[in-house]
Amino acid sequence: MTRERALIDSMTNEEKEKKYQEVYKSILSLVEGEKDEVAMMATIACELHHHFEHFHWTGFYRVVAEKLLKVGPYQGGHGCLVIPFDKGVCGKAAREEHTQVVEDVNAITDHIACSSTTQSEIVVPVYNKSKNLIAVLDVDSDEPAAFDEIDQRWLEKIVEVFEIKS
Repeated sequence: MTRERALIDSMTNEEKEKKYQEVYKSILSLVEGEKDEVAMMATIACELHHHFEHFHWTGFYRVVAEKLLKVGPYQGGHGCLVIPFDKGVCGKAAREEHTQVVEDVNAITDHIACSSTTQSEIVVPVYNKSKNLIAVLDVDSDEPAAFDEIDQRWLEKIVEVFEIKS
């Protein structure tokens, strides 16, 4: 068992909620008064990545053209540079405008393997104040089934800052 798996398995729901609450408060404080979406993305990716050890790739893919995502601010190894809406988990989240939680990326036929070590993933659509899709938040883990409904609820809450600020 890896150290990250042991941490995932040992953290109670209450501990996880508390950790997300702390990260959320930190993010709100750090982006106070900020309107630049890229600066906010960089800050959010950094905060999330450094607070959760099992987040091995944490970042944003921005909507840069019709049905096209391009890598934005992120933490971790290299990301894919471009993802069309009709490919992969990020594309599906953008296309369907719905959070995707994938326990085993190897079971997804069109999963785009930017890293061969990724085992699970969560992708959350990001909207601006006008309710336009501007990006997706992508978090990958080298551990299978690393994300649950608590992660989904909090990550969806965190990206709501773009609806308020941008």
